[in-house]
Amino acid sequence: MARIQQGNGLSESKSFKGTTESLAKHEDNSFGSDSDVNGIDNEVQTDKYGFIEGAQQYSSNSAEDIPPEILRQREAKWLDMLNNWDKWMAKKHKKMKVRCQKGIPPSLRGRAWLYLSGGKVKREQNPGKFQELDSQPGDPRWLDVIEKDLHRQFPFHEMFVARGGHGQQDLFRVLKAYTLHRPEEGYCQAQAPIAAVLLMHMPAEDAFWGLVQICEKYLPGYYSAGLEAIQLDGEIQFALLKRVSPVAHRHLKKHKIEPILYMTEWFMCAFSRTLPWASVLRVWDMFFCEGVKIIFRVGLVLLKCMLGTPEKLKAYEGQYESMELLRHIEPRYMHETFLVNEVVELPVSERDIEKEHLAQLRRWKETRGELHCKSPPRMHGARAIMTAEPPSRQDLRQNPTIIVESPVATATTTGNEGGRGSSAEDEKGKNIKRKKKTGKEEKKEDKEKEKEQTADTVPPQPGEGPSPYPALAEPEDIPSALGSLQSLSSAEHDTYL
Repeated sequence: MARIQQGNGLSESKSFKGTTESLAKHEDNSFGSDSDVNGIDNEVQTDKYGFIEGAQQYSSNSAEDIPPEILRQREAKWLDMLNNWDKWMAKKHKKMKVRCQKGIPPSLRGRAWLYLSGGKVKREQNPGKFQELDSQPGDPRWLDVIEKDLHRQFPFHEMFVARGGHGQQDLFRVLKAYTLHRPEEGYCQAQAPIAAVLLMHMPAEDAFWGLVQICEKYLPGYYSAGLEAIQLDGEIQFALLKRVSPVAHRHLKKHKIEPILYMTEWFMCAFSRTLPWASVLRVWDMFFCEGVKIIFRVGLVLLKCMLGTPEKLKAYEGQYESMELLRHIEPRYMHETFLVNEVVELPVSERDIEKEHLAQLRRWKETRGELHCKSPPRMHGARAIMTAEPPSRQDLRQNPTIIVESPVATATTTGNEGGRGSSAEDEKGKNIKRKKKTGKEEKKEDKEKEKEQTADTVPPQPGEGPSPYPALAEPEDIPSALGSLQSLSSAEHDTYL
């Protein structure tokens, strides 16, 4: 995938400004729906992922539907994990990995991705950072280039189908903010589909921090000038293929098919432009949890399935025929159940990848010299990221967007607030009288007051009246059943659609 070096020098994109103005006309009509704003006819049917039905492979009819009762159980489990994230990461990481392999519930996928990637912690540690970058005009080298790529990102998805729709505007904001966050790296075309997938599941600010974590922790150097990191990973995958499928390795070597020819889009876009959508989401669930080894495994599984037997290769003698075969992978190999099972079972670990990385790095230096782009070491998944940058409990605290108030507690709180004025006046009068009292009387009064305060702090027993606790409780104090309802009703954090 070619890297874009610079834009056309415009200080601001006129056409994007025009689309923003046209969008404002839609917003003037208070009765306009999101479909109207995004340019979708209300009669057009979309699948459960938001793709126009029958558009292309993204609209997957083969996706398996999980029974509602199983889905509710998984949601409850994930809510418990999110509420106790640090404990799960420290003591129950294997169980969390298994649950990611089973698939994250759709209603919690965006929130879980943000926690797994460390984007949640980054957002809490940098309050207002995205808003600051969003308010800046941006580097004129990249603005026009980014805008030209907007309509190419999932054009059959309801968020991105129309120029100037909410989806395209947020995508522009996220990509522009990243060029300001990492000016030395700028913009690469492969970042656009990554950001678009994130925006389908979370607001723009969260998508920005998710993109930052992918570019800096999971795939460092992939989007830098020269694409050295992706070339190096291509050699690593080719070496691992020799162990996984010697037949496929010999075939590619025989016809001089370099890894960069077929795996660039796979790795740089994390298979978001290759697999059916149900499989994309399952792969990303595992990718955020376990790291880049999932991307390596998916690529190895596809190569093994398509080129792994001599019978299949008889009809594909030649470089062109083999490349066409890899461009049109058989649907059965990309089906989520088959693919996930094969990926989980493939014996390729972080240690295998790092060992091969060192070997290929030595070979690179011998043949090509030093790397021009010095990338930070990549983190192999959520646990490695959390270990390298331990978060505080405050950083992991969930911020629900909908808080249900108890009518009884609200009334009690209001009554207490209403009585604060008279209480203050009474206290003032007591202070004046206290000056006239003897020392013994002051001690006696202080003891009585301590008893009253102690009695006030004891929670009432059943039937003794309303609780003195404040109506707005912290998330961890809310009962699990109520917390589940509140969390699932949170449109901002659960899904952006």
